[in-house]
Amino acid sequence: MNIAAAANETLAHNSNVLVYSAMAIYTLAFVAHMAEWVFGSRSKVGRTAAALTAQATATAAAPARAERQGGGTAVLERPKVITKTAAGSRDVPDGPGAAGGTEKGDLYGRIAISLTVLAWALHVCGVVTRALSVQRAPWGNMYEFSTTFAAVAVGIYLLLLTLRKNVRWIGLPLVTTVLLDLGLAVTVLYTASDQLVPALHSYWLWIHVSCAILSGAVLYLGAVATLLFLFRDRYEAKLADPAGKQPGAFAASVLERLPSAASLDKFAYRVNATVFPLWTFTIIAGAIWAEAAWGRYWGWDPKEVWSFITWVAYACYLHARATAGWKGRKAAWLGLIAFACYLFNYYGVNIFVTGLHSYAGV
Repeated sequence: MNIAAAANETLAHNSNVLVYSAMAIYTLAFVAHMAEWVFGSRSKVGRTAAALTAQATATAAAPARAERQGGGTAVLERPKVITKTAAGSRDVPDGPGAAGGTEKGDLYGRIAISLTVLAWALHVCGVVTRALSVQRAPWGNMYEFSTTFAAVAVGIYLLLLTLRKNVRWIGLPLVTTVLLDLGLAVTVLYTASDQLVPALHSYWLWIHVSCAILSGAVLYLGAVATLLFLFRDRYEAKLADPAGKQPGAFAASVLERLPSAASLDKFAYRVNATVFPLWTFTIIAGAIWAEAAWGRYWGWDPKEVWSFITWVAYACYLHARATAGWKGRKAAWLGLIAFACYLFNYYGVNIFVTGLHSYAGV
């Protein structure tokens, strides 16, 4: 028994070492991402993006022409559609994103991605080692949930990169928030390896909480895209109004690199719409687990209430996107409010509100 306890303690210590090591590598990745944006956001990039915008505007106004040649029909190629926006919105090409601009910027970008992969591998090993030390799912308290959440968020980002999606622009905000999340986890939220309370001893822990983590990670990516959409949309509105106040050099150097507002808006909507059914299942699975643990499906516990509020907020967001008068910035603000409900459901309810789901002191 003592040998097993010592082995578990060693595993827990190794888990902590791996998490701290991952944080160190994430910090290096953060510095590399910053260098990527600094060396890729020079005036040359701004001029290139402006030229692309002017070229896209000119070519979009020219209709496709067809010519008869030798009894056949040759159709002149239309310009490539970079961003297809809704009626009444601006048609502008995507910026180069985090990738592109200068050779040195690309070099730092590749270094940042490589460091992120290395940090993520150490991070995942830390989560797995924690699971081995407690011999259960590694999300029985806020510390474990936070470390797993961050690992899943980075994993989804790397998966999108592997699928060749244009998401390198997420790298800097993602690594920044992962560092904040892990820093909070290892200081304020840290809990030594221990067994769960009896109510949590269930296979539903694997189902319900894993779905909550996956849902939250995807919703987080949607929230990042939504926030950046608001900045980029305001930037494009200023450029479209020559008589108004024009953006400064720093804002232009950063925002010109982002995808267009329409692309960011579409990305946010698609990821939120894709994961919404999973969040719905998360609540249903929680209700089934509650009936098995406490003898009732729904008891208006604060955690249950705020999970439902979050569901309603995202349902309103998705409905707003289907309503013509609520596209764009209005729907974006609603999406951010919905994600704020998710954050409060995790941090606020777990720490400050007493209930059956409270993790305070766990």
